[in-house]
Amino acid sequence: MKKDNMPEKNNSRRDFLKTSATALAGFYIVPRHVIGGPGYKAPSDKLMIAGIGVGGKGYSDIRSFYESGNAEIVALCDVDDNRAERSVKDHPKAKYYRDYREMLEKERNNIDAVSVSTPDHNHAVQTLMAMQMGKHVYVQKPLTHTIHEARVLTEAAEKYKVVTQMGNQGASGDGVRQMREWYAAGLIGEAVKVHCWTDRPVWPQGVPWPETKGKKPPKHLDWDLWLGTAQKIDYVEHIHPFNWRGWWAFGTGALGDMACHIMEPPFRVLDLGYPTEAECSVGTVYVDEFKRGYFPESCPPSSHVTLRFNRPGGRDLEFHWMDGGIKPSRPEELGPDEQMGDGGNGVIIEGTRGKMMCSTYGMDPKLLPTSLNESLNVAPSLPRVEGAIGGHYAQWVNACIAGHGSREFKELSSPFSIAGPLTESVLMGNLAIRSYDYREERADGKGYNYPGRDTKLLWDGKNMKVTNFEPANQFVRKEYRSGFELPKA
Repeated sequence: MKKDNMPEKNNSRRDFLKTSATALAGFYIVPRHVIGGPGYKAPSDKLMIAGIGVGGKGYSDIRSFYESGNAEIVALCDVDDNRAERSVKDHPKAKYYRDYREMLEKERNNIDAVSVSTPDHNHAVQTLMAMQMGKHVYVQKPLTHTIHEARVLTEAAEKYKVVTQMGNQGASGDGVRQMREWYAAGLIGEAVKVHCWTDRPVWPQGVPWPETKGKKPPKHLDWDLWLGTAQKIDYVEHIHPFNWRGWWAFGTGALGDMACHIMEPPFRVLDLGYPTEAECSVGTVYVDEFKRGYFPESCPPSSHVTLRFNRPGGRDLEFHWMDGGIKPSRPEELGPDEQMGDGGNGVIIEGTRGKMMCSTYGMDPKLLPTSLNESLNVAPSLPRVEGAIGGHYAQWVNACIAGHGSREFKELSSPFSIAGPLTESVLMGNLAIRSYDYREERADGKGYNYPGRDTKLLWDGKNMKVTNFEPANQFVRKEYRSGFELPKA
């Protein structure tokens, strides 16, 4: 890949090599693969990747890029030296940084692409900085922390002409393509209702804001850089590296963690856009046997969100999301001993003529009743991704190497043009949840009112605005700490 920073110059290196070969006609050049032996790939044919967040899921992302055979890991960045240790050991030649801003500035001429696998609240600022340098980006789900950020990244991908992919690997699986083929064949008729559910969270939610008592962070962790866009607080031991998901300042709860995996199949099957309505109910916690807790800083322990989608020329679609162990009623077409989804997670799409079901990542799709699958014969019409779910990483690597507009370029499973609107709808559920918890002090000073709890939010997706409950709009965007602002796109 060329090391140019401008996105319009991110063309295929293979095209450059072909042009060079024509200009040098008449000279005998021994091919690099002959010199290097079978399977040799010249460094110039590989994608040079920098990783931001390289412990945990970031470690497996970096490893998957490298194992595609078409990538080199040239720079690593993590705020926690201990968490980064495995990636540093696996890629000893890669330069290591703690501050992503320093890494991107110093390595901008050495890298082609950036992988972002950090807590949700820092995704957008890190991703947009890389995109503005003309770097291709792979970003873990959910794409962003807020609806506004998702829109910004979607538009930036088009503006800067970089290759993008969100880390919801089920989008590359065979299951979602099979379901799309079944739906196109009319096997369930027109969809009217969707149910999605998960057994997450498996971390604390519905809990008070953590107490900060001036405890110093360990030397291996740069707490200020971990906070990033979030407001400054003293070090809290149990937030990092996992439990941050349960507080709005850092995470997006069970919805943000799992919905990009579970809601993606019906979004792709039904080609959904922005929802037009949202409402919810949430579970509560008890401080003691007589008093319910109110912790608006934290995601609830369970929730049931209902979205509505208006589809031009078709029926409105009712879309249900349930988490915290809440599940929809078992379909009458499903036997009493048959598993619904994969047990803890799943999707059911109800149509005018029938129903279909799948597990997490769109895996194991079935028509209901399951006996229908014994004689099912719908010819595949959609191309499959090589390696299916496991090929999600190589798909992005190869697309980056090919470059936009080249003959070798192939469409991706979850580019920001798809992942952005999906993320907006996922976060619309959180907008409803946060509006549900919004409270106002009563005029008589005796307690609080919760006006969002009896309100169906009407959503203007194009303009990213709730039109009938103004307090909800404060959650569409967020404030950024000085030094970690979202760049102007």
